[in-house]
Amino acid sequence: VGKRKAQIAAITQSSGDLILNVDSDTTIAPDVVSKLAHKMRDPAVGAAMGQLKASNRGDTWLTRLIDMEYWLACNEERAAQARFGAVMCCCGPCAMYRRSAMLLLLEQYETQLYRGRPSDFGEDRHLTILMLSAGFRTEYVPSAIAATVVPDTMGVYLRQQLRWARSTFRDTLLALPVLPGLDRYLTLDAIGQNVGLLLLALSVVTGIGQLALTATVPWWTILVIGSMTLVRCSVVAYR
Repeated sequence: VGKRKAQIAAITQSSGDLILNVDSDTTIAPDVVSKLAHKMRDPAVGAAMGQLKASNRGDTWLTRLIDMEYWLACNEERAAQARFGAVMCCCGPCAMYRRSAMLLLLEQYETQLYRGRPSDFGEDRHLTILMLSAGFRTEYVPSAIAATVVPDTMGVYLRQQLRWARSTFRDTLLALPVLPGLDRYLTLDAIGQNVGLLLLALSVVTGIGQLALTATVPWWTILVIGSMTLVRCSVVAYR
């Protein structure tokens, strides 16, 4: 019946103060539980996530790039958000939650709809937003390492990215009432993540349109997108 129903069944039958969510294709380091639990000693923290790496990084060029993408998502995006106590998505492969907080949010979590039907994607982002909406902080622990299997073919990767994109856009709307109570950086970050993707898509479509209608290559579009990509990837490769 899906991951969300399985989570809810486990949560309702559990008795501990903390709940660790680990995906079936994820392996956690021996000290992950202790490091996340240490962060959760603060009762204001509702959830904390560890750092994700690709366990199959060396398989293909794609898995190497995804591992780089994970580094960016964890050590730039999540690390920056954590400075303000508001990681916007505690990723599903390795995240710890406060059970008492989850019980308060369980009904909202279980009954989320997408286009009038029960939602079957984006569980981690939705649960994180609910935590923030309830007034809890969400944190990132870079030393808590979890290795997860990432897509090694482009078709699987694109389907995964489509699911994640739907979740990001949908739950960003849910997060809008929360943003005024958080640091202004987080509002800027949320706008950048969503508007940036839309502008990138618009640029690509416009470039294709120019090529189709005028038979000229959109060199400026290619140059700008390529330069931005190289700068961002160079920073990751260096660090």
